Amino acid sequence: MKIGVFDSGVGGLSVANAIERAVPGHEVLLREDKKHVPYGVRSAEELLSFVTPIFQEMVDAGCEVIVVACNTVSTMLIGELRERFTVPLVAVEPMVKPAAELTKSKVIAVCATPTTLASDRYAWLKDTYANGITVLEPDCSDWVRMIENNQIYQQKITSRIQETLRAGADVIVLACTHYHWIEKEITAISVGQAKVLQPEQAVIQELKRVLARLP
Repeated sequence: MKIGVFDSGVGGLSVANAIERAVPGHEVLLREDKKHVPYGVRSAEELLSFVTPIFQEMVDAGCEVIVVACNTVSTMLIGELRERFTVPLVAVEPMVKPAAELTKSKVIAVCATPTTLASDRYAWLKDTYANGITVLEPDCSDWVRMIENNQIYQQKITSRIQETLRAGADVIVLACTHYHWIEKEITAISVGQAKVLQPEQAVIQELKRVLARLP
């Protein structure tokens, strides 16, 4: 079976690699949109115009399920995309619910793009699962470009994460798949103070459920 994986840039490669390890025997087709990266500062209308032809290409190539490995696209467009395409779409979204369940300090940090943070879906996740919890949203707006250009500024990462730790966060959510490439750095900064969450395993479990239902 052919599984499509989409992200704006290199973040999708991390998810595609995890899927290949978890469900061997399936073909994984990765599609990126480096022409328009970063997505995190784009409008919903722009994003829809970018991703619709790419999704159609994956469907035409025989993908029977598509993993939307982009928090920005998932939080802004997943409903509309599911209306446009008949293949199942597995969405990635900020792990607010598990973070809220894990926190003991009642303070969590969500590292995400500006568009994800401004989305209705993200607001719903906070309202539904983080009632009574302080949700910090550090400025990570330049991280995607930094990672895409393979220019990792350790001091910049350290400053943002330490800021959230000083504010009491004991769970840090990586709500952009690009940030998976600096997960080790963030974990090292946070060791002993905060748990770092990213959604690859949750996505794989949902993908397995979808695959089991397909004929």
